[in-house]
Parts: sequence; structure tokens; C-alpha cells
Amino acid sequence: MALDFFAGIPVTDYAASQAWYERLLGSPPAFQPNEREAVWELAEHRYVYIELLPEHAGHAMHTAFVDDVVARVGQIAERGMEPSRRETYPEGVNKFVYRDPDGNEFGFGGVVA
Repeated sequence: MALDFFAGIPVTDYAASQAWYERLLGSPPAFQPNEREAVWELAEHRYVYIELLPEHAGHAMHTAFVDDVVARVGQIAERGMEPSRRETYPEGVNKFVYRDPDGNEFGFGGVVA
């Protein structure tokens, strides 16, 4: 069975949020289905999207686990962004959390050697 997954992030300012997520994710959206949504493909059939929904903005919490979280955080830093916090868990797992202009959380996690 084929499965596509879309994780939504409600925002109050579409243009500002699109620019912020382009910096965070390192690319423009893969597609924009309409004037209120922008979609990025994080991995095959796995998407994150922003949608102009001011009444719901600021409550999203997403984490993407990546093979080399240190490299990913370094690439994001090269684009001028720093995580708002870092969490450390057993087994060497770390999570780096970024907050968008509305306060939505988008984190990257992985094992740090």
C-alpha cells in the first residue's frame, strides 16, 4: 500500500513563514497547491506544509530524525539560523528545536557521535 504523509503547520503570515521555512529547510517549496499553502518534500512521500490559518498558528510541534543531525544543524547555521534549544536523551540522541515566527516548533533529531 502506497502512503504519502503530510504534516501541517498553521501560520499567520504566509510570506514571512514561507521565507523562514525556506531558510530552515534549505530550499523553496516543492509545490504550492494554492495561494495559502506551501509544501516541502522532506523525503520520498513525506511532506511538511505551511498553511495560512491564523486562528490555529503557534501550536505545531514536529521533529524530523536525520542521519547526521550535526551536519544538518551546521547547514542551517550557515543560513543564519540557530536552534532555540537543544535536548539530549539517552543513547546519544539529540534534538535541536527551531521556532518559527508564530512559535511553531520544528526540530531535527538524531544520534550525535
